[in-house]
Amino acid sequence: MNIGYACLTVGVPDTDQKSCMLKNANKEKLLELISYNLNSLENIIDYNIKNKIKLFRISSDIIPFGSNPVNNLEWWDIFDSQFSRIGHKIKTSGMRVSMHPGQYTVLNSPKKEVVENAIEDLRYHTKILDTLGIGEDNKIVLHIGGVYNDKSQAIRRFISNYRELDDSVKRRLIIENDDKSYNISDVLEIGSIINVPVVFDNLHNQVNPFDKSKSDYYWIDKCKETWREKDGIQKIHYSQQNPLKKAGSHSSTIQINKFMSFYEGLERDDIDIMLEVKDKNLSAVKCINCTSSDKSIKDLEIEWSRYKYMVLENSPSDYVEIRKLLNDKDAYPATEFYNLIQNALSKEITIGNSINAALHIWGYFKKKATDREKNSFLNNIEKYEQGQTSLKTIKNNLWKIAVKYNQSYLLDSYYFI
Repeated sequence: MNIGYACLTVGVPDTDQKSCMLKNANKEKLLELISYNLNSLENIIDYNIKNKIKLFRISSDIIPFGSNPVNNLEWWDIFDSQFSRIGHKIKTSGMRVSMHPGQYTVLNSPKKEVVENAIEDLRYHTKILDTLGIGEDNKIVLHIGGVYNDKSQAIRRFISNYRELDDSVKRRLIIENDDKSYNISDVLEIGSIINVPVVFDNLHNQVNPFDKSKSDYYWIDKCKETWREKDGIQKIHYSQQNPLKKAGSHSSTIQINKFMSFYEGLERDDIDIMLEVKDKNLSAVKCINCTSSDKSIKDLEIEWSRYKYMVLENSPSDYVEIRKLLNDKDAYPATEFYNLIQNALSKEITIGNSINAALHIWGYFKKKATDREKNSFLNNIEKYEQGQTSLKTIKNNLWKIAVKYNQSYLLDSYYFI
C-alpha cells in the first residue's frame, strides 16, 4: 500500500509553481516558466523519495497553457533531458504518479468546442506522462462531467467521445465519482461499458451517495473489479470533511484517529490511497508513519524536529508532553504523537507563546548575528508586544536570517509555514 498527496507541498522550499497571464505567454516567458516548474517538480520528487512517499499527483499546471494554442513550443523535446531524469527517479524509487485534469476538461459537454478542448487537454496530460517514460499504471483521473438536463444522454455522449480518444490516452484514463452529478454506481456502470478502471472517492460518496446502506468498503471492493493487472493496483481517493465549510470541502489536515479507523477497516494492502487534504505532504507523512511496518522512533524524531517550534508556539504544555512521549526509544507511539500535535495546533496562539517560540528560533544565531540584526529582532519583538507589528513580520525576519546563516534545521521547520 502506498499513501500520497496531490500537486503541491507545504513547508518545502523551492517546490512552488509559476504561471503567467495569457497575454504575457510569449516564447521566452514560457521557456522560463517551464524550466522553473520542472525544477520544482524534481525537488518535489526528491522530497518524496527522502520521505518514503510513493504516490503523488503531478500538477496539471506544470506546463503553462500546455493544451492551449498559445504554447506552440515542443517542450517535450526542449526539456527532454530533465523529463528523463525526473522519470528515472520516479521509476527507480518505485513511485507511482498521476494527473487530474480540472473542472473545465469535460468530455461529455454538448458543445463541440468544449469537447475538442477536453480531448486536447487529455492529450497534453498523456504527453507529460509519456515524456517522463513511465508505465501505464501511472494514470489520468477524470470526472464524467455535467448532466445537461438529460443524464442518460450525457452518459452516452461521454462513452461516445471516450471511444474517439487516442489509444495512448485510453491506456491512462481512469474515472471517478463526483459530489454532484455522477455517483459511484453511475461511474461503475460507465466503467464496465468502456472497460475503464474506477476510482472511489469516499467524501464524494458521502455527499453524493447511491445507496447509504452500502459501506465505503463495499464500493471499494466493487471498484477493484475494474482494475486490471496492467493498470497497477487499485487506487482510491480519501479525504475528510472540513467542518467549517460546505459539504465536500476537504479538511485542513487528516485527523489521524479517523484515518486509522478507515485504514484498519480495509483489511487488505493491495490498494493505493491518494489523500486530498489542504496540508498535502504533512498529512501524507503522518499517515505513512502511523501505518508503517518499519516502526522506527527515528521517523518520529525527524517529524518532531519539523513540528517542534510550531507546537511550542501554539501549546507549550503539549510541547512538554511530546518530549516526554519520545523519551522511550524502544517505543513507537505514532498515533499518540500526532494526536498531541493535532491538539496543540487546534489551540489559539497567544502573544506570550509566540514570543517564546521566536526567542527559541533566535537562539540558533544570536551569537553570529550582527548588532544590526539583533537590534532589529529585539525591536520587532517589542513592537509586537505593543501591537505595533505582526507576528508575520517577526517570522519573515527570522526566515531571512536563517537563510543567510544556512540554518537547514530551521529551514526545514514547519514554524515558518
